[in-house]
Amino acid sequence: MFRLANPRLLLLSRRIWKLPREHVLWIVAKYNEEKDAFMQIFVTKDYQEMSEAAADMIVDLVEEKPGCVLGLATGSTPEGLYAEIAKRHEAEDIDFSRVATFNLDEYRGLPADHEQSYHYFMQKHLFSKINVRPENTHVPNGANPDAQAACDAYEASILLAGGVDLQLLGLGHNGHIGFNEPAPEFPKETHCVDLTESTINANSRLFDSVDEVPRQAYTMGIGTIMAAKQVLVVVSGEDKAQIVRDAFFGPVTPEVPASILQFHPNAVAIVDEAAFSLCGDLADDGCGCGDPDCDCDHDHEHGEGCGCHE
Repeated sequence: MFRLANPRLLLLSRRIWKLPREHVLWIVAKYNEEKDAFMQIFVTKDYQEMSEAAADMIVDLVEEKPGCVLGLATGSTPEGLYAEIAKRHEAEDIDFSRVATFNLDEYRGLPADHEQSYHYFMQKHLFSKINVRPENTHVPNGANPDAQAACDAYEASILLAGGVDLQLLGLGHNGHIGFNEPAPEFPKETHCVDLTESTINANSRLFDSVDEVPRQAYTMGIGTIMAAKQVLVVVSGEDKAQIVRDAFFGPVTPEVPASILQFHPNAVAIVDEAAFSLCGDLADDGCGCGDPDCDCDHDHEHGEGCGCHE
């Protein structure tokens, strides 16, 4: 059951759509009629439950479509869901042998065996823990100095695989997805990007010093990401609260790259309560009584004897 909130904004209180897990507290769903775009935002209690809910979606897809193509992300946010996927592979014998993967991005200039390369990250956190075939895993070749050749080859390999079924994304503090930084326009295909100072500083925690952070990266473009059949964004922490509000409820603009996801026909965001903490005023409380558990879809004045909660 959907209840109309603000124009094109819907709220479901403690109802789960395609995620039958108790750790999802509630869902906000947005529909853009002009673009025929649909975004669901699942709010969880904390990081662990966010990770479990995201793992649910990915594992469900692998079981439904064993030969699916997954787009994967790096960074600290997806580490928990990768751990959960590995756990379920071990406990439930989830088969990844026919799955193909394409990572969003890679630092330019880092070889695959560098400890801060995203190829290394994926091996450490996921690929070494499941039975995915090495030849089916793909990360942009950061060691290739020819940026155009590296990006063209990566874009072609995605097309050759039939496109991405589900693209996993994190959300940067400045709204970047992949390494698509705020810009005057949305880049379409895989390309080489100059990293912003804020991204360099945010990623410096993973290097011995900020001077060691690469200044460029190869990344899927916004067009490549939007071509995925479904996108899944995971966001955690109070420090992401403002960008969650800007990206998912603000205007669609290349200055906030993730805002384009509001135009995707099948976008899901799983965020914890801390990351959603600045968005509560954007969600309707249902029929207007103020009770978040109310299932009434009546639009009328409430008072003694109205009958809605009998």
